[in-house]
Amino acid sequence: MLSQKSRPYIDASVPVLREHGLTITKTFYSNMFADRPDLTNLFNMGNQASGAQQQSLASAVFAYAANYDRADVLAPVLDRIVHKHAAVGIKPSHYTIVGRHLLGAIKQVLGDAATPDLIAAWDEAYWLLAAELIAAEGRLYERSNAGPDHRLPLRVTERRAQGSEIVSLTLAPVDGTALPDFLPGQYVSVVVELRPGVFQQRQYSLSDAPNGASWRISVKREAEEGAPAGVVSNWLHDNAKVGDVLMVSRPYGDFAPALDGKSPIVLLSAGVGITPMISVLNTMARRNPERPVLFAHAARDRARLAHVDDVADAGQRMPALTAHYFLESLPADDGVPVDGATTHAGRMALPGLLGKQAPADADYYLCGPLPFMQTQRAALLEAGVPAGRVHREVFGPDLLDDIL
Repeated sequence: MLSQKSRPYIDASVPVLREHGLTITKTFYSNMFADRPDLTNLFNMGNQASGAQQQSLASAVFAYAANYDRADVLAPVLDRIVHKHAAVGIKPSHYTIVGRHLLGAIKQVLGDAATPDLIAAWDEAYWLLAAELIAAEGRLYERSNAGPDHRLPLRVTERRAQGSEIVSLTLAPVDGTALPDFLPGQYVSVVVELRPGVFQQRQYSLSDAPNGASWRISVKREAEEGAPAGVVSNWLHDNAKVGDVLMVSRPYGDFAPALDGKSPIVLLSAGVGITPMISVLNTMARRNPERPVLFAHAARDRARLAHVDDVADAGQRMPALTAHYFLESLPADDGVPVDGATTHAGRMALPGLLGKQAPADADYYLCGPLPFMQTQRAALLEAGVPAGRVHREVFGPDLLDDIL
């Protein structure tokens, strides 16, 4: 618990962080990478280039300062962070490096306003949070039976196009042993050596039901050649072939929809955000095929629809599944179904679906670009859906817009 002496300084930091938080985090990352360039192997440098990671950290620091005594608000955020850290292999020693450079960035940006008492308060707050994260990550590593450096060598056994932008890669252990189980909705980290000695890793949702013998990921190719945000995905999309061996983490992630029960479940996705939803859908088709499911996915056009066969197969086994595709470029007079799913022209619009398909006891799961999830979440809340029944999976840095 934060000491009474430090509390006034952290409270007073809230408006300061609102104004200077992004500058502080930009300074932090710049200084840390200059001092420890080896850490670029752990961090997503595409998100660094776009500024998304700096904004995400600024949001997290602000959220902590504003809610340090509200466990109900911070607990889900910290759980999400713990899973992300475990997926990339964060170690306790990394917290010393981060703490030193974060406090240094606060001093550098705030100048004389960063009094010794303010820095002491943030040093205390940081290490209270770090201790909590280190302990939670240790427990997660123990449950996963893996350490931060543990990676599984998995061979690509199948490569399949999923529409015009996405390719799915089926991965199996090189020694034929059983794979660790996972919860539908979780992800793995895949390590790629872009050039000799230069490694980067990215997280990819598992896109099929657990079977113990193989995992499947689905990778979208970014349109811009050489764009930092897509360098690993584009490498996998273009270069990973059957027979190649990839180093892959154990599954992590707190986005794990409850599959049992009889209440309706609503799966809303856009773009490559379809991947965890397919894992959920395929697992539901095996475990609980009678459960009412509303599946709605948004894409730019028919060519970009991914995992159409999975949705169609699930429809054959799930009598209470209703599937919808929203296609931005679909002509207004084209309502031809896609393998049993109803098609709609334009962006996803929930009002017409909610009244017919989504009872009050339904749970809602979102995955896709942040603007898409923000729009759909707002529509759900406007329709009277309780916030506690709306869940989301964020690909990349989280701006924490649901608690700020």
